[in-house]
Amino acid sequence: MLAVMVAMLFVALYGLGPIRPVKEAMKLGLDIEGGVVVVYEAQTDATGDELAQIMSRTKEVLARRVDQLGLTEPNISIQGTDRIRIELPGVSNVQEAAETIGKTAQLKFVRVAEDSYAITGMTIDEFDGELILSGDMVEDANTTSDEYGNPAVFLEFDTEGTRKFREATETVVKYGAGEGQIAILLDDAVISAPYTSTIIPNGEAIITGSFNFDYAVTLASLIRGGALPIDLVEVQTNLIGPTLGIDALKYSIYAGGIGFLLVVIFMIGFYRLPGVVASLSLVLYALILLFLLTGLKATLTLPGMAGIVLSIGMAVDANVIIYERIKEELSVGKTVRASIDAGFRQGLRTIVDSNITTFIAALVLYYFGEGPIQGFAITLMLGILTSMFTAVVFTRLLLKNLALIKTFNHKKYFGVRGAN
Repeated sequence: MLAVMVAMLFVALYGLGPIRPVKEAMKLGLDIEGGVVVVYEAQTDATGDELAQIMSRTKEVLARRVDQLGLTEPNISIQGTDRIRIELPGVSNVQEAAETIGKTAQLKFVRVAEDSYAITGMTIDEFDGELILSGDMVEDANTTSDEYGNPAVFLEFDTEGTRKFREATETVVKYGAGEGQIAILLDDAVISAPYTSTIIPNGEAIITGSFNFDYAVTLASLIRGGALPIDLVEVQTNLIGPTLGIDALKYSIYAGGIGFLLVVIFMIGFYRLPGVVASLSLVLYALILLFLLTGLKATLTLPGMAGIVLSIGMAVDANVIIYERIKEELSVGKTVRASIDAGFRQGLRTIVDSNITTFIAALVLYYFGEGPIQGFAITLMLGILTSMFTAVVFTRLLLKNLALIKTFNHKKYFGVRGAN
């Protein structure tokens, strides 16, 4: 068991194969790593339940869009009734992030009239045409290259979109010139207006234009993420530097280390052998919790650190309750092994009751809270579950095994005064 714990410590510090060290794998929140905060206001006359539904859909689209753009661990929340706050840890370009995320991304395909024409940059009011289909009929979008090797976006339509696009190309090839334009507009501005002289029946299209590869990637991501149901106006943008957060994290780690050392000194000095076991239990607790956080790809924030520290205190508290029960049993003349069994049996109910009430409180915080509050709740819940395992399973197993060794099967090793 101790060998397993040493191996876990090695992997946490240095990694192993595909497993990165915890320091590298842990995602840091906005308050630690720094990043961009953008607040948007919805432009709509809707109120009440209708507004709430619109804001909920908008939040979902923004979440998909941020995910498609590859931005790390966003925190998106609705503020009040008509505002949405987006926190993007690790992002340094404020303007680019705000403009990309806040685009309405309304994609339209318009069949240009035979006696009209469209060029890149025109708006929908500057030429005559008929709407064929919209972006919600696009099943997939990816970057590709055109026949000349220039960046382009490949689109694949759903069944309805395939039919409408085929009918539109059937119409334009019947123009007098034998060809016609299908204009592609993003937010009512033409981004591409290719001519076609053939019918396209397979529901596939390519957007080409005078744009670079980065624009093609962004456009494909916006299309996949979906169009916003309403217009958003940027009302606040802040760039948060990482210096304050990193310093706070560093001092939190220092404080945690000092606190852990003091706890170890107290536990060993007061409880002797069980204190050593409790210290090992806390090390295992910390390792399991770190692996859980990295495995679940959780984002570590300063409130999350507070949740970890609080759960460490609860883990120590569980050990103190059990050890006091063991000392009481030893004081009335029971053997070490019997005292260990009785101590865990009597202390378990108190530990479970206190942890369950705290876990319920954390659940409430997570359900009703947003962002940092949820981070605190998650780390607290994981910490409670982990501390229960280490205090009840690991500590008990190790103590009972040590009690089987004759050298340690004496009351004096369990902090009972005057014991032989």
